[in-house]
Amino acid sequence: MAEHPMDHARRAAALPRSNRQRTPACRVRPSGIATGRSARLSLLGLVAVLTITLAGCSASTSGAAAGPSASPKGALASPTSDRPSVPALSGNVVVFAAASLTKTFTDLAHSFESAHPGVHVQLSFGGSPTLAQQIEQGAPADVFASADQAVMAQAVKAAAIAGTPQTFATNVLEIAVPVGNPGHVTSLAAFADPSLRIAVCAVQVPCGAASAKVFAVAGITPRPDTLEQDVTAVLTKVELGEVDAGLVYRTDVAVAGAKVLGIPFPQSGAAVNIYPIAQVAHAPNPAAAVAFIDYVRGPIGRQALAQAGFGSP
Repeated sequence: MAEHPMDHARRAAALPRSNRQRTPACRVRPSGIATGRSARLSLLGLVAVLTITLAGCSASTSGAAAGPSASPKGALASPTSDRPSVPALSGNVVVFAAASLTKTFTDLAHSFESAHPGVHVQLSFGGSPTLAQQIEQGAPADVFASADQAVMAQAVKAAAIAGTPQTFATNVLEIAVPVGNPGHVTSLAAFADPSLRIAVCAVQVPCGAASAKVFAVAGITPRPDTLEQDVTAVLTKVELGEVDAGLVYRTDVAVAGAKVLGIPFPQSGAAVNIYPIAQVAHAPNPAAAVAFIDYVRGPIGRQALAQAGFGSP
């Protein structure tokens, strides 16, 4: 016969407290209203549970709010597609440059065009003072590269230059003689020999001003047969054998290669030409002008200039 539930409850209540079955801690059952010390302990426990629960909720909410703007460690950076792109260069960029830069700037113009397919570089070479005068008179040009700081300074004074010119190379003079050295030239003293045919630059252009300095340092009074308006003209006369010696830049001797013989001389250090480059004021293509100047002064330009024999600024 089955035991009535009420009988089971009475027997359980009669058992000693130690023999009663305990309810597991994870199961909480209401047992009426607590009183005294038991009530205080229960209240404290409830407060602790609520405190921990609220703290956890707060941290979770805070983390969720920060989620969209925070980047976890190791996360990829935002793509660059939303950044404004730099417009591609285009059009013509006209460069006026000293004659001694002819070979190097021609090579750099080709490589610059390859790097910027939309740009065509137009080069104009000559004596720095002549080029500066043309720019001051309004000739359309974007870049001016001079073989002399004084010439560039005059262009700046005439408001023909935008911004501050930047130095990009140096150069020194060297004696150039025809192949075989028919005049038996060995030093700068040969330029005072009336029996020899001599070519130098006019004093108004950078190579002529530098020549005057080295002659003064060496204590030599030159006897030139021709005064040229740029260094390329002097070099051409030497290559053709029209003169026994000419005073040109070290880089011109390097460019001529086997066509001439170069003779260094100790006084050359007394006249180091410093080459500045700048954007022309009111340049038709200022963006391409700035890019070309940066290219000349950058790694590729510096390498090309060094290979041609130019010194560092």
